[in-house]
Amino acid sequence: MTVPVRSPERIGIVVVNYGDPALLEQHLATLTRAVPGLRTVVVDNYSSPAARDAVTRLADAERWDVILPDDNLGFGAGMNLGVARAIELGVEQVLLLNPDASLTPEALDVLSHRCAEQPMTMLAPRIERPDGSLWFDGVDLYLHDGTIRSRRRREDHPGAAVAPWLSGACLMLSTELWARTGGFHDAYFLYWEDVDLSHRVVAVGGSLAVVEEATAVHDEGGTHDRSDAASARAKSTTYYYFNIRNRLVYAAEHLSPAEVRAWRRSTIPVAWSVLLQGGRRQFLSTRSPLRAGVRGVVDGLRLSKAAARGR
Repeated sequence: MTVPVRSPERIGIVVVNYGDPALLEQHLATLTRAVPGLRTVVVDNYSSPAARDAVTRLADAERWDVILPDDNLGFGAGMNLGVARAIELGVEQVLLLNPDASLTPEALDVLSHRCAEQPMTMLAPRIERPDGSLWFDGVDLYLHDGTIRSRRRREDHPGAAVAPWLSGACLMLSTELWARTGGFHDAYFLYWEDVDLSHRVVAVGGSLAVVEEATAVHDEGGTHDRSDAASARAKSTTYYYFNIRNRLVYAAEHLSPAEVRAWRRSTIPVAWSVLLQGGRRQFLSTRSPLRAGVRGVVDGLRLSKAAARGR
């Protein structure tokens, strides 16, 4: 059944996929079949010949525009390619969507209408898990030590300097705002690029908003949660490494020398808290999380010091 969305031809949906075409059929295809006229771009970061063939066949069947890099470019660089293609197709708004996130046509219409009213605001819906529990409704970055907490916990930390940010699992913004920010910074590869983009939206005079009237669903079988409500299930070493590393990359990119030093001092306890998001039991069966954490600390400190020398 198709559902009316106001001016779908002005909306570009961009998804960066890696290795799981079934998620695209489960989530993205459901939306694009229900809303004819959307401009849909899938960037398939290379994972295997079988996955590439499956994505190509699905994109042909669904009439999606597909970009096929020879390598895995990461999330931010992949999104930048996809948005550039969507803009070539003439869209005025872009919805950046994870492969494991789903959005109803009604929620898309709400976001699109709000984006048209507030073109200098980057928007995110309220995001729930498949069981209906809350996954995201706004997150704060605490600037004194680089920790992350839900915005609902702001009252527990009165007077703390925070920078709100929006999850990259589902974002909508105008192409005008995208152009002003310059898109995602490709230095992160994976994780923290949404924190960085949120910072730069505000830096160019834009704003951030969670649209409570629109709800998306995030299937945690794909990308991983790093919020306070994260499950105690073991996560990938990629998750641990880049979350720990990129926190320090972000600090070097945006903060004062004194703040960068403060974030470095808190690196070990923050890194440990990231590892604990996967639960303590994981350490009984493998040392891979610990090794990923150590690499993240070492590389993050190295990159942040190099960036500081380059300022």
